[in-house]
Amino acid sequence: MNDLHRPYSAVIVLLGLFFVACGGYGEPSPNAGHEQIFQLCAQCHGADAMGNSAVNAPAIAGMPQWYVEEQLRKFRNGARGKHFDDLTGMQMRPMALSLASEDEIVTIAMYIASLPVAKPAPQLQGGDATRGRNLFAPCTACHGPEGAGMQTLKAPPLAHASDWYLVRSLEKFKAGVRGTAANDTTGPLMQPMARTLPDEQAMKDVVAYIMTIAK
Repeated sequence: MNDLHRPYSAVIVLLGLFFVACGGYGEPSPNAGHEQIFQLCAQCHGADAMGNSAVNAPAIAGMPQWYVEEQLRKFRNGARGKHFDDLTGMQMRPMALSLASEDEIVTIAMYIASLPVAKPAPQLQGGDATRGRNLFAPCTACHGPEGAGMQTLKAPPLAHASDWYLVRSLEKFKAGVRGTAANDTTGPLMQPMARTLPDEQAMKDVVAYIMTIAK
């Protein structure tokens, strides 16, 4: 096999394994109710949408409707999940593409927003919330002092997100894996913020602090 094609083959294999782990994704009926459509998501994110780090699925329960809609559209139009180094993003893109219409995007986003807000248990170790408090200061301009987010600035809530997912997202923004697509109008705003964090320890510290402000 040509060496140039080997990375593509590896991605195909990884995606295949992911779909097997999640039980496949199927095609929801255009007339299905929100709970039926959500079964697509529940296979990885869980019936309560509390996430499953083993299959790279973060907690999404109670996320704002506007944010869920925006991210699903990004996955559909390639603003997320197309960068070749974003293996976990590429796992999500086929799921978003399997939604048959804009109505299904709105329906599933409404349902996720209606669920009790997630408060996932911390999984990361080694973060220092005291150091993280100072590192979080620039984040408050968009995400707010309590990490509640601001729709007007397209800044999602952070306080109830999975800690491992937040660190991974910061790593992707810093590396240019996320937020570089030409049609991503909001992702590029996060890149310079992520790059103010010098290393993984700083990322863990700021996320450790975010976990302390969840209410």
